[in-house]
Amino acid sequence: MSIILIIFKQKKEGDFPQDLFDNIFLNIEYNIREEGYGDVAVNKKMKLLLQIFYDILLKINHSKEREIKINKSIIVKYIKPEIKESDQLIDYLIEYYENFYYFCFELKNNSMLKGQINFKYHYKHGRTKT
Repeated sequence: MSIILIIFKQKKEGDFPQDLFDNIFLNIEYNIREEGYGDVAVNKKMKLLLQIFYDILLKINHSKEREIKINKSIIVKYIKPEIKESDQLIDYLIEYYENFYYFCFELKNNSMLKGQINFKYHYKHGRTKT
C-alpha cells in the first residue's frame, strides 16, 4: 500500500481517498479482533502496524523520474528479520517490490482503487509469482 500511495502522489492525478485508507486499516483491525485479541492488544498492534506502514513509506527511495529503490534495511527489519542482508531472498524481495512499483505506475488510479491489480512477476528461473 505504501507503494500505491507513492504512485498516487507522483502522478498528481488526485489524492488517495482517505475513506479507502481508513477502510483498509479498519479491516486489519477487524481481523485482529477476530483472532481473539482484546481492546488493549488491538490498539497496540494497530499502533505498531501504522508505525511500520509510515516507516516503509518514508524509507522507500523514489524520485520524480519514476524510479524507485527499496531500502534493504526495511526488508530486514520488517519482513524477515532473522535472515542476513546478503541472503538471496532479500534481493528477490527488493526486485519484486521494485517491479511491482513499475507495474502499478502504468495502471490508472481508478484501477488501483478498485483492486484491479493483476501483477505477475517472472523471475530468473522461469517460475511465476503473483
